[in-house]
Amino acid sequence: MSQQTPRRGGAVWALVITSVAGFMAALDNLVVTTALPAIREDLGGALHDLEWTVSAYTLTFACLLMTGAALGDRFGRRRLFLVGTAVFTAASAGAALAPGIGGLIAARAVQGVGAAVMMPLTLTLLTAAVPAARRGMAYGIWGAVNGLAVASGPLIGGALTEHISWQWIFWLNVPLGVALLPLARLRLAESHGTGARLDIPGTLLASGGLFGVVYGLVRGPVDGWTDTAVLLSLLGGAALLAGFVRHGVHAKNPVLPMRLFRSRAFAGINAASLLMFLGVFGSVFLLSQYLQGVLGYSPTEAGLRMLPWTGMPMLVAPVAGLLADRFGGRPVVATGLFLQAAGLGQLALVITTDASYAVQLPGLIISGIGMALFFAPASHLVMSSVRTREQGVASGANNALREVGGALGVAVMGSIFSAQGGYRTALAFVDGLRPALVTGAAAVAVAGVAALLIPARRRSGPAGPAAGGAGSAPAPAAEAVSR
Repeated sequence: MSQQTPRRGGAVWALVITSVAGFMAALDNLVVTTALPAIREDLGGALHDLEWTVSAYTLTFACLLMTGAALGDRFGRRRLFLVGTAVFTAASAGAALAPGIGGLIAARAVQGVGAAVMMPLTLTLLTAAVPAARRGMAYGIWGAVNGLAVASGPLIGGALTEHISWQWIFWLNVPLGVALLPLARLRLAESHGTGARLDIPGTLLASGGLFGVVYGLVRGPVDGWTDTAVLLSLLGGAALLAGFVRHGVHAKNPVLPMRLFRSRAFAGINAASLLMFLGVFGSVFLLSQYLQGVLGYSPTEAGLRMLPWTGMPMLVAPVAGLLADRFGGRPVVATGLFLQAAGLGQLALVITTDASYAVQLPGLIISGIGMALFFAPASHLVMSSVRTREQGVASGANNALREVGGALGVAVMGSIFSAQGGYRTALAFVDGLRPALVTGAAAVAVAGVAALLIPARRRSGPAGPAAGGAGSAPAPAAEAVSR
């Protein structure tokens, strides 16, 4: 059972501390996208180097996310939260001071390690500090702050890059992290979980397998798909991932129990999440560079022009939650994914070397509405697809698969962009961007099909709680979905 020392501070302090920490970790997923042209100009590097400035963070974040939560349960959640925050803050300073692209990629990987320890503990620490009757509101605020970080990431990155320097997208984390450390030490209560053994073999298999696959996808267009290193990387990565699946089937306490995927609901929403993030992250990675490198917008202007897409969830999510309450999460999530696919498809049709913003705007808005319809009920579908005692593992698995999808999206769509076009001229950029966006749209459309495979909600009593953020307290699985 979880054990907790007396609280040193109130629920308000816990909400502030965990929300700021979540904001930093979520912000660094997309804040770098509008700074990529400036980083490329300042530090040099080819497309595959820019891909790794994004993927190094998302990969380490994804691979260690569930391990971070387990470390907190075993050694103390507040203690590991402090460790993760310190690592994340120090790595942010390292990224800002990086003398070359290799140093920046290494610092981004360490940032991901810190975020993987820090982020999953924010909700457990918040839950421990907030009375049960007030947790719904606290979770809503925490989720809104994280949503604001995702929405404003490209804009914040663009504004800092244009008006100060790209290094400040990383320096921004340092004063926030330094302020959080003493506050968390003094105001958060310590708590522990079950102290279950860490799954080191499972973590190593997943990390090695994902790194191998992503490395092969990134290097393939550069070195050739028949290059020995590329083939070994892809085949070795696939073999390690197969070993990870086998480990998840047979191990006693695996980091990701494969038995969870026997639930059609759990398998469907996780497949949808991975494919959705694959299409979206890869598209944001390339479109932010298109707006600057081809159309000539400044970093700030590029960030502002992406807000109809990235910022739409802040406006539409409450409506999506109401729709999910009335009609169930499956049709809302599926509709959102098909809209997202349609938006990306529209962008692929209209982009040219001199496309006006007006012709791009419908695709950005449709994609934004689709994203909002996905995010609101998706977390509830994840949590309601498993038994109550498995919800922690299920939430960690879904978040990890989302991050994996983001890393794969940047690698896959970057490879297509490089093979079909590149940075040589504006026309070459557009020639590479179109098929990449079509691929992203197809991935999200397949995600919509996966969402339709989720069993319909079985109404066996009063309606469950609103489909909200990841921290909502869902009804038991049997009351929410049929398997």
